[in-house]
Amino acid sequence: MTKLTVADYQKAKRNFSEALQKFVETMRDHVSAEDGEWTVKGFIDIYRNIYTLSSDTKIVSKILEIHLFPHILQFAQEQHYSIVLAEHQNWYPDLSFVSLDNAAIKFAVDLKTTYRDPAFPGHVNGFTLGSHGAYFKERTSTKNIQFPYGEYSGHFCLGIIYTRADAKDVDETAVISVEELDDNCEPGQCIGQRSVTTVDSLHSIASVIKDFQFFVCEKWQLASDRQGSGNTANIGSITWIEDIMAANGVFAKLGEDWFDEYWMNYGITTMKKGGKTVAIRRIEDFIKFKGGDKGLIVPVVTKTKRSKT
Repeated sequence: MTKLTVADYQKAKRNFSEALQKFVETMRDHVSAEDGEWTVKGFIDIYRNIYTLSSDTKIVSKILEIHLFPHILQFAQEQHYSIVLAEHQNWYPDLSFVSLDNAAIKFAVDLKTTYRDPAFPGHVNGFTLGSHGAYFKERTSTKNIQFPYGEYSGHFCLGIIYTRADAKDVDETAVISVEELDDNCEPGQCIGQRSVTTVDSLHSIASVIKDFQFFVCEKWQLASDRQGSGNTANIGSITWIEDIMAANGVFAKLGEDWFDEYWMNYGITTMKKGGKTVAIRRIEDFIKFKGGDKGLIVPVVTKTKRSKT
Protein backbone atom coordinates (compact mmCIF):
# COMPACT_ATOMS: atom_id res chain seq x y z
CA MET A 1 0.00 0.00 0.00
CA THR A 2 1.40 3.38 -1.03
CA LYS A 3 2.07 5.69 1.90
CA LEU A 4 -0.03 8.83 1.63
CA THR A 5 0.87 12.38 2.56
CA VAL A 6 -1.40 14.91 4.28
CA ALA A 7 -1.87 16.54 0.88
CA ASP A 8 -3.01 13.18 -0.57
CA TYR A 9 -5.68 12.81 2.12
CA GLN A 10 -6.84 16.39 1.62
CA LYS A 11 -7.11 15.90 -2.13
CA ALA A 12 -9.06 12.66 -1.67
CA LYS A 13 -11.44 14.37 0.75
CA ARG A 14 -11.97 17.30 -1.60
CA ASN A 15 -12.67 15.00 -4.55
CA PHE A 16 -15.03 12.80 -2.54
CA SER A 17 -16.93 15.81 -1.20
CA GLU A 18 -17.36 17.34 -4.66
CA ALA A 19 -18.57 14.03 -6.11
CA LEU A 20 -21.00 13.50 -3.24
CA GLN A 21 -22.39 17.02 -3.71
CA LYS A 22 -23.05 16.35 -7.40
CA PHE A 23 -24.60 12.98 -6.62
CA VAL A 24 -27.01 14.38 -4.03
CA GLU A 25 -28.40 16.78 -6.61
CA THR A 26 -29.81 13.78 -8.50
CA MET A 27 -31.33 11.94 -5.55
CA ARG A 28 -34.72 13.64 -5.50
CA ASP A 29 -35.51 12.12 -8.89
CA HIS A 30 -34.96 8.64 -7.47
CA VAL A 31 -37.66 8.92 -4.79
CA SER A 32 -40.09 11.62 -5.86
CA ALA A 33 -42.90 11.71 -8.41
CA GLU A 34 -43.69 14.82 -10.48
CA ASP A 35 -46.21 16.00 -7.88
CA GLY A 36 -43.56 15.83 -5.13
CA GLU A 37 -44.98 12.73 -3.45
CA TRP A 38 -42.84 9.76 -2.45
CA THR A 39 -42.91 7.06 -5.10
CA VAL A 40 -43.18 4.40 -2.39
CA LYS A 41 -46.87 3.87 -1.73
CA GLY A 42 -46.83 0.86 0.58
CA PHE A 43 -45.89 -2.79 0.50
CA ILE A 44 -47.48 -5.55 -1.50
CA ASP A 45 -48.34 -9.18 -0.76
CA ILE A 46 -48.56 -12.09 -3.18
CA TYR A 47 -52.26 -11.37 -3.68
CA ARG A 48 -51.43 -7.87 -4.97
CA ASN A 49 -52.89 -6.08 -1.99
CA ILE A 50 -51.15 -2.78 -1.15
CA TYR A 51 -50.73 -2.07 2.58
CA THR A 52 -50.19 1.61 3.34
CA LEU A 53 -47.15 2.69 5.35
CA SER A 54 -46.93 4.24 8.76
CA SER A 55 -45.48 7.76 9.01
CA ASP A 56 -43.37 6.63 11.98
CA THR A 57 -39.96 8.23 11.49
CA LYS A 58 -38.01 5.02 12.08
CA ILE A 59 -40.04 3.15 9.46
CA VAL A 60 -39.80 5.99 6.94
CA SER A 61 -36.05 6.35 7.50
CA LYS A 62 -35.33 2.68 7.01
CA ILE A 63 -37.41 2.40 3.83
CA LEU A 64 -35.78 5.53 2.42
CA GLU A 65 -32.37 3.97 3.07
CA ILE A 66 -33.42 0.78 1.29
CA HIS A 67 -34.93 2.78 -1.56
CA LEU A 68 -31.77 4.82 -2.12
CA PHE A 69 -29.12 2.20 -1.41
CA PRO A 70 -28.80 0.84 -5.00
CA HIS A 71 -28.08 4.38 -6.21
CA ILE A 72 -25.57 4.98 -3.41
CA LEU A 73 -23.87 1.69 -4.28
CA GLN A 74 -23.65 2.73 -7.93
CA PHE A 75 -22.14 6.07 -6.88
CA ALA A 76 -19.51 4.27 -4.79
CA GLN A 77 -18.57 2.01 -7.68
CA GLU A 78 -18.26 4.98 -10.06
CA GLN A 79 -15.96 6.75 -7.59
CA HIS A 80 -13.92 3.56 -7.06
CA TYR A 81 -14.95 2.95 -3.46
CA SER A 82 -16.37 -0.07 -1.68
CA ILE A 83 -19.07 0.34 0.97
CA VAL A 84 -18.81 -1.30 4.38
CA LEU A 85 -22.14 -1.34 6.22
CA ALA A 86 -22.30 -0.87 9.98
CA GLU A 87 -22.19 -4.34 11.55
CA HIS A 88 -24.72 -3.41 14.23
CA GLN A 89 -27.73 -1.10 14.19
CA ASN A 90 -26.35 1.34 16.76
CA TRP A 91 -22.84 1.53 15.31
CA TYR A 92 -21.37 4.57 13.59
CA PRO A 93 -21.43 5.32 10.70
CA ASP A 94 -24.20 3.94 8.50
CA LEU A 95 -21.82 3.65 5.54
CA SER A 96 -18.04 3.49 5.40
CA PHE A 97 -16.61 4.32 1.97
CA VAL A 98 -13.22 2.65 1.53
CA SER A 99 -11.05 3.52 -1.45
CA LEU A 100 -10.32 0.61 -3.76
CA ASP A 101 -7.05 2.29 -4.70
CA ASN A 102 -5.80 2.72 -1.14
CA ALA A 103 -7.73 1.31 1.84
CA ALA A 104 -6.18 3.93 4.12
CA ILE A 105 -8.64 6.42 2.61
CA LYS A 106 -12.00 6.08 4.32
CA PHE A 107 -15.03 8.32 4.62
CA ALA A 108 -17.88 8.04 7.10
CA VAL A 109 -21.31 8.79 5.65
CA ASP A 110 -24.37 8.85 7.89
CA LEU A 111 -27.83 8.92 6.31
CA LYS A 112 -29.95 11.48 8.17
CA THR A 113 -33.68 11.96 7.69
CA THR A 114 -36.12 14.29 9.39
CA TYR A 115 -39.41 16.06 8.74
CA ARG A 116 -40.40 19.72 8.61
CA ASP A 117 -41.79 20.78 11.97
CA PRO A 118 -45.34 22.10 11.45
CA ALA A 119 -45.24 23.88 14.82
CA PHE A 120 -42.18 25.90 13.78
CA PRO A 121 -42.32 26.94 10.10
CA GLY A 122 -38.91 26.90 8.47
CA HIS A 123 -37.54 24.36 10.94
CA VAL A 124 -37.11 20.59 10.94
CA ASN A 125 -37.56 18.23 13.84
CA GLY A 126 -33.79 17.85 14.07
CA PHE A 127 -31.06 15.25 13.58
CA THR A 128 -28.81 13.36 15.96
CA LEU A 129 -25.25 13.26 14.66
CA GLY A 130 -23.73 10.35 16.51
CA SER A 131 -22.23 9.91 19.94
CA HIS A 132 -19.75 12.25 21.60
CA GLY A 133 -18.81 9.41 23.93
CA ALA A 134 -16.17 6.69 23.80
CA TYR A 135 -15.24 6.42 20.12
CA PHE A 136 -15.49 10.18 19.60
CA LYS A 137 -13.14 10.96 22.49
CA GLU A 138 -10.78 8.05 21.94
CA ARG A 139 -10.01 8.22 18.24
CA THR A 140 -8.47 4.72 18.19
CA SER A 141 -11.42 3.06 19.95
CA THR A 142 -13.39 0.35 18.15
CA LYS A 143 -16.39 0.47 20.49
CA ASN A 144 -19.68 1.00 18.59
CA ILE A 145 -17.90 2.12 15.44
CA GLN A 146 -17.00 0.32 12.21
CA PHE A 147 -13.45 1.68 12.01
CA PRO A 148 -11.69 3.87 14.59
CA TYR A 149 -12.88 7.48 14.29
CA GLY A 150 -9.39 8.73 13.55
CA GLU A 151 -9.06 6.46 10.50
CA TYR A 152 -11.74 8.35 8.61
CA SER A 153 -10.50 11.16 6.40
CA GLY A 154 -13.88 12.89 6.65
CA HIS A 155 -17.28 12.56 8.32
CA PHE A 156 -20.26 13.42 6.13
CA CYS A 157 -24.02 13.60 6.59
CA LEU A 158 -26.25 12.81 3.64
CA GLY A 159 -29.51 14.40 4.70
CA ILE A 160 -33.13 14.11 3.63
CA ILE A 161 -35.80 16.59 4.70
CA TYR A 162 -39.45 15.82 3.95
CA THR A 163 -42.99 16.84 4.82
CA ARG A 164 -45.34 14.44 6.52
CA ALA A 165 -48.73 14.03 4.87
CA ASP A 166 -51.75 15.26 6.80
CA ALA A 167 -53.24 12.52 8.96
CA LYS A 168 -56.61 12.93 7.22
CA ASP A 169 -55.01 12.08 3.86
CA VAL A 170 -53.45 8.77 4.90
CA ASP A 171 -55.10 5.81 6.59
CA GLU A 172 -52.21 3.78 8.01
CA THR A 173 -54.49 0.74 8.48
CA ALA A 174 -55.79 0.72 4.92
CA VAL A 175 -55.54 -2.20 2.52
CA ILE A 176 -55.85 -1.16 -1.11
CA SER A 177 -56.61 -3.12 -4.23
CA VAL A 178 -55.21 -1.49 -7.35
CA GLU A 179 -57.05 -2.17 -10.58
CA GLU A 180 -54.01 -1.49 -12.75
CA LEU A 181 -52.36 -4.54 -11.14
CA ASP A 182 -55.22 -6.71 -12.46
CA ASP A 183 -56.07 -8.09 -9.03
CA ASN A 184 -58.33 -11.15 -9.34
CA CYS A 185 -58.87 -11.85 -5.63
CA GLU A 186 -62.42 -12.30 -4.45
CA PRO A 187 -63.57 -9.98 -1.61
CA GLY A 188 -62.28 -11.28 1.71
CA GLN A 189 -59.99 -13.86 0.10
CA CYS A 190 -56.75 -11.96 0.52
CA ILE A 191 -56.91 -10.28 3.89
CA GLY A 192 -59.53 -12.09 5.92
CA GLN A 193 -62.39 -9.88 7.07
CA ARG A 194 -60.59 -6.54 6.66
CA SER A 195 -62.17 -4.12 4.21
CA VAL A 196 -60.46 -3.36 0.93
CA THR A 197 -60.48 -0.01 -0.85
CA THR A 198 -60.20 -0.21 -4.63
CA VAL A 199 -58.41 2.51 -6.57
CA ASP A 200 -57.63 2.93 -10.26
CA SER A 201 -53.88 3.32 -10.03
CA LEU A 202 -50.90 3.44 -7.72
CA HIS A 203 -50.63 7.20 -8.22
CA SER A 204 -53.99 7.67 -6.53
CA ILE A 205 -52.66 6.27 -3.23
CA ALA A 206 -51.58 9.10 -0.92
CA SER A 207 -47.91 8.91 0.11
CA VAL A 208 -47.05 9.29 3.79
CA ILE A 209 -44.27 11.81 2.98
CA LYS A 210 -43.55 14.30 0.18
CA ASP A 211 -41.59 17.40 -0.89
CA PHE A 212 -38.02 16.16 -0.46
CA GLN A 213 -34.91 18.26 0.05
CA PHE A 214 -31.52 16.56 -0.08
CA PHE A 215 -28.24 17.93 1.18
CA VAL A 216 -24.74 16.82 2.05
CA CYS A 217 -22.26 18.44 4.40
CA GLU A 218 -19.59 17.51 6.89
CA LYS A 219 -20.89 16.57 10.30
CA TRP A 220 -19.31 19.53 12.07
CA GLN A 221 -21.05 21.91 9.66
CA LEU A 222 -24.48 20.60 10.67
CA ALA A 223 -23.83 20.44 14.40
CA SER A 224 -25.29 22.57 17.15
CA ASP A 225 -23.80 22.99 20.61
CA ARG A 226 -26.57 20.99 22.29
CA GLN A 227 -27.29 17.31 22.66
CA GLY A 228 -29.68 15.78 20.20
CA SER A 229 -31.83 13.56 22.38
CA GLY A 230 -32.56 13.70 26.08
CA ASN A 231 -29.87 12.30 28.34
CA THR A 232 -28.09 10.26 25.68
CA ALA A 233 -24.63 11.32 24.56
CA ASN A 234 -25.64 12.36 21.05
CA ILE A 235 -24.57 15.48 19.20
CA GLY A 236 -27.52 17.62 18.19
CA SER A 237 -28.07 19.55 14.96
CA ILE A 238 -29.27 22.94 13.91
CA THR A 239 -32.93 22.99 12.81
CA TRP A 240 -33.44 26.09 10.61
CA ILE A 241 -33.68 24.74 7.05
CA GLU A 242 -31.88 27.68 5.43
CA ASP A 243 -28.93 27.15 7.77
CA ILE A 244 -28.94 23.40 7.12
CA MET A 245 -28.85 23.84 3.34
CA ALA A 246 -26.05 26.40 3.69
CA ALA A 247 -24.04 24.20 6.13
CA ASN A 248 -24.25 27.12 8.55
CA GLY A 249 -23.99 25.29 11.86
CA VAL A 250 -22.83 26.60 15.20
CA PHE A 251 -19.20 25.78 14.30
CA ALA A 252 -19.32 27.30 10.80
CA LYS A 253 -16.82 30.06 11.70
CA LEU A 254 -14.91 27.99 14.24
CA GLY A 255 -14.05 24.92 12.19
CA GLU A 256 -13.80 21.19 12.79
CA ASP A 257 -11.06 21.35 15.42
CA TRP A 258 -13.26 23.51 17.67
CA PHE A 259 -16.18 21.15 17.05
CA ASP A 260 -14.05 18.17 18.10
CA GLU A 261 -12.68 19.85 21.20
CA TYR A 262 -16.05 21.21 22.32
CA TRP A 263 -17.85 17.87 22.07
CA MET A 264 -14.94 15.90 23.58
CA ASN A 265 -15.26 18.13 26.63
CA TYR A 266 -19.03 18.65 26.65
CA GLY A 267 -20.38 18.65 30.20
CA ILE A 268 -16.94 17.72 31.60
CA THR A 269 -14.90 20.92 31.41
CA THR A 270 -15.98 23.48 34.01
CA MET A 271 -15.68 27.23 34.40
CA LYS A 272 -16.54 29.92 36.94
CA LYS A 273 -19.77 31.69 36.06
CA GLY A 274 -21.78 33.98 38.32
CA GLY A 275 -19.66 32.97 41.27
CA LYS A 276 -20.39 29.27 40.69
CA THR A 277 -18.56 26.39 39.05
CA VAL A 278 -20.61 25.17 36.08
CA ALA A 279 -20.10 22.51 33.42
CA ILE A 280 -19.69 23.94 29.93
CA ARG A 281 -22.67 23.05 27.72
CA ARG A 282 -22.92 26.16 25.52
CA ILE A 283 -20.59 27.32 22.78
CA GLU A 284 -20.48 30.90 24.07
CA ASP A 285 -19.17 29.62 27.41
CA PHE A 286 -16.60 27.44 25.68
CA ILE A 287 -15.35 30.31 23.55
CA LYS A 288 -15.07 32.48 26.66
CA PHE A 289 -13.25 29.68 28.51
CA LYS A 290 -10.80 29.36 25.61
CA GLY A 291 -10.30 33.11 25.37
CA GLY A 292 -11.69 33.21 21.85
CA ASP A 293 -13.43 35.98 19.94
CA LYS A 294 -17.20 36.30 20.52
CA GLY A 295 -17.48 37.21 16.85
CA LEU A 296 -16.95 33.51 16.09
CA ILE A 297 -20.43 32.72 17.41
CA VAL A 298 -22.83 32.01 14.54
CA PRO A 299 -26.33 33.45 15.18
CA VAL A 300 -28.24 30.38 13.98
CA VAL A 301 -32.02 30.42 14.20
CA THR A 302 -33.48 28.25 16.94
CA LYS A 303 -37.05 27.21 17.51
CA THR A 304 -37.47 29.99 20.03
CA LYS A 305 -36.68 32.59 17.36
CA ARG A 306 -38.37 33.44 14.09
CA SER A 307 -35.75 35.61 12.42
CA LYS A 308 -32.00 35.98 12.63
CA THR A 309 -30.60 38.59 14.97
